[in-house]
Amino acid sequence: MKIKYFKWPIFISLLLLIAFVQYSAPDAYAEDSIKIVIDGKRIKPDVDPYISNDRTLVPIRIIAEELDSVVEWDNDNRAVHISKEDVHILLRIDSYLVEYTNDNETTHTIIDVAPQITGDRTFVPIRLISNALGVGIEWDNDERAVYVDSSESSEVTNFFDVEISSIKAGQTITGTTELYTRIINDAPKGAKEIKYLLLDRDTAKGFVIAGGSSINSPYEWVPAMEDNGQKVLVSAFYDAKGNFLVGDSIPVTVKIDPQIELKGITEGQLITDYSVPLSTNLNFSASYVKYEMINPDNGAYYISPGVDPEQSFTMIPVMEDNGNMSVRVIAYDTKGNAYHGEYVNIGIDVDRYLYLGGVKQGQSIDGSVTLLAQRNFNVTDTEYIMVDNATGEETLMFKSGYGSYSWFPGPEDAGSKNLYVRVKDTAGNTHISSRVTVNVTGTPKLLLQGVGPGQVLTQAAELNIKTNVKLDSIKYILTNARTGKEIVISEKNIAVIIPEEGDDGSWSLRAEGIYGGKTIISEEVKFTIYTGQLYSAKPVIEKDLYLDLVSKLAVNTRKFTGMSASLQVAQAILETGWGQSVPVDKYEGRFSYNLFGIKGEGTNGSVTSNTWEEYNGVAFRIDAEFRAYNNEKESWQDHKDLLLLRERYAPFREVMYDSTKGAWALKRCGYATDSQYAIKLIDIINRYDLKGLDEVTI
Repeated sequence: MKIKYFKWPIFISLLLLIAFVQYSAPDAYAEDSIKIVIDGKRIKPDVDPYISNDRTLVPIRIIAEELDSVVEWDNDNRAVHISKEDVHILLRIDSYLVEYTNDNETTHTIIDVAPQITGDRTFVPIRLISNALGVGIEWDNDERAVYVDSSESSEVTNFFDVEISSIKAGQTITGTTELYTRIINDAPKGAKEIKYLLLDRDTAKGFVIAGGSSINSPYEWVPAMEDNGQKVLVSAFYDAKGNFLVGDSIPVTVKIDPQIELKGITEGQLITDYSVPLSTNLNFSASYVKYEMINPDNGAYYISPGVDPEQSFTMIPVMEDNGNMSVRVIAYDTKGNAYHGEYVNIGIDVDRYLYLGGVKQGQSIDGSVTLLAQRNFNVTDTEYIMVDNATGEETLMFKSGYGSYSWFPGPEDAGSKNLYVRVKDTAGNTHISSRVTVNVTGTPKLLLQGVGPGQVLTQAAELNIKTNVKLDSIKYILTNARTGKEIVISEKNIAVIIPEEGDDGSWSLRAEGIYGGKTIISEEVKFTIYTGQLYSAKPVIEKDLYLDLVSKLAVNTRKFTGMSASLQVAQAILETGWGQSVPVDKYEGRFSYNLFGIKGEGTNGSVTSNTWEEYNGVAFRIDAEFRAYNNEKESWQDHKDLLLLRERYAPFREVMYDSTKGAWALKRCGYATDSQYAIKLIDIINRYDLKGLDEVTI
C-alpha cells in the first residue's frame, strides 16, 4: 500500500527515520544521550530518546508541539491524538496500527515499532514522524543526533515490503473473498504464520478471520453478518513464538449481500429416489442451517433441526409427499437472526416400499433379534409373521400400531422359517413385504439382566432374565471369588441383590433354569460389591467465579496458539456444568482437576469415576479411569495438547481461530457424539457474550 500526501506546510513531525546503529542491548538506553535538533534548535526533553530493537524512539509530544501541533492524550483508550490544520494522526500505545486523516480522508498503516510509554511519555520511531507530518528527518550516527527540518517535505512510504493485493483499499466486501498478501522482495525473515485481522476502525480491535502457516498462499475469507461495517483489514506475519514481524493494512467496508443456494435439487426436478442429499452454498459464515419443506398441495410442513452448514442433509421423501414440494435453506447467524434462501419447487413421485429389517436373507438365528418394518408411508397396523417352511403354518408373532419387535425364537421355532411384515396404511389398504428366509437353531437360552460385567455394585440391584423357553424353575447363584462359596439368593423370576457390610469384594453371578428336566445356565457375570464411603463429583470453584477462572486460561492459550478462547471456555462450561461437576476418585475422594472429562492418565495419574455400559439391553455403570492433574492449568494444557497434536483434529486446527467454524470442526472430527454439540457450544458463546475473549489487535 502506498499513501501519497500533499506537500504539507512546515508540518508537525512525529519523528524519526530508521536509524541503523550498532546496539547490542535492546530496550536499553544508549550510554550517550541522543540529541534532538529541530530547525537548528536543540530540544532537551525530560526523558531522553532511546534505541529499542534497533530502532530510535523519541518523545512525540515535545517534537510535535515544537512544530506547532496539538497533542492530546486519551487515557481511557491509551491513545495519542496529534493535530495540525487539516491533518490528524491517531496513535495507540502498543499498537502497530496508525491512523492518518488528511482533508477528511482516512487511511491506516502498519509501523515496525509500536508507540511505547517510558517515564510517562509516549515514544515513537523517528520514521513515523517523517511519515505522519511530512517533514524531513535525518539521523547522524556519528553525533548520535536526530535532525528535523520542517522546511523539507516527505512522502508517506510503507514500513514493510508486503502488500494486500487481492482486494483494493476502500473495497466493499459483499461475501466470500480471497485474501492474498504479495511479498515484494524476500519473505520476512523467520515468518512462520500469516494472520488476517478484521479490526474496527474506531477501536482498532477485532478478530482473526483467516490465516495459516503457508505464508505465500491465498486464503478464503467467509465473512459473518456480524462483520458488517467500516473496518480495517490487516495482514500480519508472525514468527514461531507469535511475535509480529511485518504487515499491511487497508480500509474496507463489509456489507454482506446474503446469498443462500440450495444444492442437491433443481427447480422443476422430479424426485423418484428414496433419499436425496441436500447441501447449501453460502457466501457468509452461518452458525447453522435448517432445511424447510412445504407441500403446497396438503399444507404438510417439516423443518430440520439445526445442522452443520458445511455438511449434507438427507431428505427422505415418503409416499405422503408425492406431488409438489417447495424446499429452501434458512441460515442463522450467532444472534439467531434468520436469512432465507429462495424456494426450489420440485415434484415427488416415489414408489411405495416395504421390507422387513433386522434380519438378512439366509441368516442363522441363535439369539434375540429386533425386527422392524422399513417403509416410506404411514401405517395404522403392523404385524410380524413367521411361516414354517416345513408345514406352511403361519404364526402371528406380534401386532401393534407401528414399531419394532424383539424376537427371541425358542426350540419350538427351530428350522427353516420365512419372515415377513404386514401393514395397513391410513386408507385401510393392506401391504405385505417380501419374505426373508432364516434358519432358527432354537437353542434354549437364558440372558441375565440387572448386573453387567465389571460393574461395581454399591446399592440394591434388581435381577431378571430374558429367555426363549418356558422355565419350570429359576434360581440366581452368587459365588464369592475369594472363598468360592455359592449362595442361592432366589428361586423366583425376579430377585434383588442388596449389598451389605462384609460383602465387599469380587463376586460372580449366574442364573440357572430348569426346562424339560434339563438345566439351562446363563453366562456368568463377574462384578464387585463395595459398601464403603463413596465420593461424588465436586466443584473446582464457586460457580460465579468459574467464568473468570477459565477465561484467563483460555485467553492465555489463544495468545500462544491462536485457538479461539471463547470456544475453549464454552467447552469447559459444557463438559463440567460450569465447573460444578469435576471428577473425583469415587473411593478415595481425590480431586482430579479434570475440566474436560478426559479419560486416561494425566500428570497426576488418574481417578476412578463412573461411565455407562450396556449388557443384554440394560444400561449400568462401571468404573472408568479419568485423567487427574495437580491444578487447573495442567488440565487446560492437556486438553489443548489433545487438540493441537492429535492427527484426527488437523481439520479443527485449520479453523480453530473462529469459534463457530471450530465448534463444527470439533463435531466433524468426532470429539463428541451429541449431534447438537456444536450448536450447544455456539449457544453458550452467544448467551454469555464470550466472543469478546477472541478480540485481538495489532
